[in-house]
Amino acid sequence: MQISIARAKAQFAALVAQAEAGQEVVITRNGRPVARMMPLTPAGAVTYGDLSDLKLSENLSLPAEMIEAFYPTNEP
Repeated sequence: MQISIARAKAQFAALVAQAEAGQEVVITRNGRPVARMMPLTPAGAVTYGDLSDLKLSENLSLPAEMIEAFYPTNEP
């Protein structure tokens, strides 16, 4: 989505909500892109990309440490 600075100023809260929802918002000046709003990943989060179509072998064997990394504990 592209929007001019003037319109972005008037619709700022709505644009932030859209960015939070995952939509990229490009801010333009005189029709030229100058800035981009997009969601932040949580601090320390690792993004691996879209794995929705990933298929794993049924006989896949992983080290216990790797499996545990997917299930963090709340221990201090």
